[in-house]
Amino acid sequence: MPHASSLRPSSLSRTLAGAALSLAVLGAGLGASLTAAPAVAQTADRAAIASRVELHPIPSLTLSDSQFLTGDSAGATPVTVSGEFRVAQGEGRLPVVVLMHGSGGIGPNVEMWARLLNAQGISTFAVDGFTGRGLVSTSADQARLGRLNLIIDLYRSLEILAKHPRVDPQRIVLMGFSRGGQAAFYASLARFHALWNRSGAEFAGYIPFYPDCATRYIDDLKPVAKPIHLIHGAADDYNPLRTCAAQAERLQKAGVNVTLTSYPDAHHGFDTPLSDGPVVSATAQTVRECSIEERAPGQLINTATNAPFAYTDACVQKGPQVGGNPAARAAAQKDVLDLVLSLVKKG
Repeated sequence: MPHASSLRPSSLSRTLAGAALSLAVLGAGLGASLTAAPAVAQTADRAAIASRVELHPIPSLTLSDSQFLTGDSAGATPVTVSGEFRVAQGEGRLPVVVLMHGSGGIGPNVEMWARLLNAQGISTFAVDGFTGRGLVSTSADQARLGRLNLIIDLYRSLEILAKHPRVDPQRIVLMGFSRGGQAAFYASLARFHALWNRSGAEFAGYIPFYPDCATRYIDDLKPVAKPIHLIHGAADDYNPLRTCAAQAERLQKAGVNVTLTSYPDAHHGFDTPLSDGPVVSATAQTVRECSIEERAPGQLINTATNAPFAYTDACVQKGPQVGGNPAARAAAQKDVLDLVLSLVKKG
């Protein structure tokens, strides 16, 4: 190959021109690629953007489980919690999914589900039951808030949504996670509706994610006549699958429309998008070894001791595993979106 200095000026010019042209073409190609990638992402993301976001104060109550179970509002403390209403793109009255967080407050899974649902033309209402009560988390001390408080927040949210001009009150679905999943599960009970639901409306369906099903309440085989779909991880050692499977079986034998879907190797919080494997939550309390029963209205008894249940009982343990599972998360996204669409379809 000749040295550059031996090339004639005309050849050198042609060589440089060719190189410039090649670089220009390459640059144009790279530019097109760099431009196309964000464009594709923007197109995919655009459907998930809410057409409007509203922050709603929710007048509620803070009370003990005993007060809740006996309908004792006179001894309750008034509190204002809040809800983020994301109105999906679309016209008129739209379906809504109410999202209730777990013991750690509103987390990344709630945001993920809101965007996925919004992209399907379904609005979302994410309830924050903690901030207005001065709480950040109850994971390490579940006694800081009665386990049934969040049900009142949910009924009060239903009251707000049922009157909203952008909501179809016949197509409001309830979805909750962990502590919020427990609230979503037991919010279906006809007894609790009679005690606390003043909205004049009902949820079209209930989708509890990995709830605690360890408690047997009076009349807990008598939910309202709406579908209940439990979602769980087979490897969950926080709120074990076995307790929800047993409760689902009891309900099915009583003729209730309830289903249970579980995912293999999935731990508690498997739907979080920010981790791909479980870690030990050293300080988190779990009642996985407890059996609790309401033997008289408002009296929750530890069946092992026949004494009132408390979070200081020996059955209360610590150190469950929590974390995401990509395969289970992807499967749940498909399954739950299909389920919600079937619950809110018209006709």
